[in-house]
Amino acid sequence: MTYRAGPAVLVAACLLFGCMPKPQETQPEKPVLPPPGMQLQAKSFSSLDGWSGADPRAGLAAFRGSCAAHANSTTGLYAATAEDWRSVCADVPADATPAAARAFFESRFVPYRVLDGGAETGLFTGYYEPEIEASRTKHGAYQTPLYAFPSDLISVDLGLFRDALKGQRLAGRIEGTKLVPYATRAEIDDKGLSHSKPLFFARDPVDAFVLEIQGSGRVKLDDGSTVRAVYAGANGQPYTAIGAVLIEQGELTREQVTMPAIRAWIAAHPDRGKALMETNASYVFFKEAALDNPPLGAEGSGGVPLTPQASLAVDRSIHMLGVPMWLETVAPDVDAQKPDATFHQLLIAQDTGGAIKGAVRGDVYWGVGHEAEQKAGRMKSPGTMTVFLPKSLAARLGANVDLAKPAP
Repeated sequence: MTYRAGPAVLVAACLLFGCMPKPQETQPEKPVLPPPGMQLQAKSFSSLDGWSGADPRAGLAAFRGSCAAHANSTTGLYAATAEDWRSVCADVPADATPAAARAFFESRFVPYRVLDGGAETGLFTGYYEPEIEASRTKHGAYQTPLYAFPSDLISVDLGLFRDALKGQRLAGRIEGTKLVPYATRAEIDDKGLSHSKPLFFARDPVDAFVLEIQGSGRVKLDDGSTVRAVYAGANGQPYTAIGAVLIEQGELTREQVTMPAIRAWIAAHPDRGKALMETNASYVFFKEAALDNPPLGAEGSGGVPLTPQASLAVDRSIHMLGVPMWLETVAPDVDAQKPDATFHQLLIAQDTGGAIKGAVRGDVYWGVGHEAEQKAGRMKSPGTMTVFLPKSLAARLGANVDLAKPAP
């Protein structure tokens, strides 16, 4: 998932539809309610399929991490206030059994099923943090550069010049007195960069490409150490989804486009793989960061390190980050030949993604490595979402919040 100035984002959707990393967002300045068309329907915990036997301890730990962000927030979605969350966060246990973790949520929250235009079923996908092999020097199989942010790359916030252009940016370089487009992927592959130097040289060019799509990842160096490559910026060229290119060329069907399928296609067509990747003119630059806590991922949009199978990317224009969410969906097995397994899990909204749009829409963070990639790359599952809101907020909202029609 999950595009931002931190870790991963949605794999399959970005390969198919296209999305780009974006700078970390800020909290909305004014309190707002969910948009018209979204409904919240109060539920009981006993009505949540799988809750009675769930182990929400990973979700509890992730929620504890988000409490600092809640404490510093003055406004939020669902008309929440910082005090709604402070009172809950003050009682989060430092450790708990599965039963005690469930009891904490049951005593402090009210579950609300999320509906979008009357429909409670939405789409859930997955993302992960890639791990690639690389070296600090170019030698042997280590030939694909991962560049640092170029010194001649200029980023322009157009909103500084026109209010109507707020949120829009351009990137390029100065040529004489003009700002011109920066080099494309094909041009960088062909000529390199004179105003940047490679941080690392990847062993596999496809791994390097996937690292760019994800926005950040882990780099296993040939000296035995592991560091993190973090998104530092992009060349400003348009993003083209290579999955969509393969569909247009008749190489894959829409249903077949997953990261494993694209990797398999490139492996079967080594003479065409480089040209396929170069159809995406966008190019991402990185900075190096320490791997402080290996079990956790890089920071999500909420400024909190992501927890495997306990962090969720959501549409931030609709959902407040840090909110506990109960998903009832299915997830793929590592073995593609095996059927999907039930995935009833408590996750915390801690990230965003360019392809994550809608009230009942989420991107599950699966962690790092091959197994996480296999699950994330194939997850396209229908399911439901139930948000847990503090009891003080629920008392103001009532049992049913129907925003299908704007208030007069």
